[in-house]
Amino acid sequence: MKIICIGRNYVAHAQELNNEIPEEPVFFLKPDSALLRNNDPFYIPEWTNEVHHEIELVLRVCRLGKNIETRFAHRYYDEIGIGVDFTARDVQNELKNKGLPWEKAKAFDRAAAISSTFLPVSIFPVPESIKFKLNINGKTVQKGNSGLMIFGFDEIISHVSKYMTLKIGDLIYTGTPAGVGPVKIGDRLEGYLEDKKLLDFLVK
Repeated sequence: MKIICIGRNYVAHAQELNNEIPEEPVFFLKPDSALLRNNDPFYIPEWTNEVHHEIELVLRVCRLGKNIETRFAHRYYDEIGIGVDFTARDVQNELKNKGLPWEKAKAFDRAAAISSTFLPVSIFPVPESIKFKLNINGKTVQKGNSGLMIFGFDEIISHVSKYMTLKIGDLIYTGTPAGVGPVKIGDRLEGYLEDKKLLDFLVK
């Protein structure tokens, strides 16, 4: 199982980090050791002073696929959950400034919170307009809608499958909306998919 993350997939988020708007999906990987399951606490690593939250819709791949055409891509996922792509922003910025890869800032242990519950795509009347949000200590800090993604689910599936085979159980984090920011010890994070709370855990 692999974790595929799409970067810069919402215009406002790309702009808030002063990044260019991509012409094709930008993706990177996290190892399975990055998963944070079952609403376990997230522990801030000692080697960073600035960990940011990034709430995202997550697709779970349900079929083996390679070189998938966009028109067939909807057959390769049937459930949607939510996750938080934690990012050591200070480390990432340092690595980016040096032109180095930034896996250290994204792929560290437990840096990919994932909901235990995934919902069938079929329950959403309009998959192109799925709402989600992140609350911290009861205050909404990020709100997203799949209709605002630069690259939709099917485009993402098709693009990624050109470069690597998708396998059953792979997770695709589809990008975060604007509003990313730091978390601190004691914060309570609650993630919602439409009106259903699927994430609820503490930062320690």
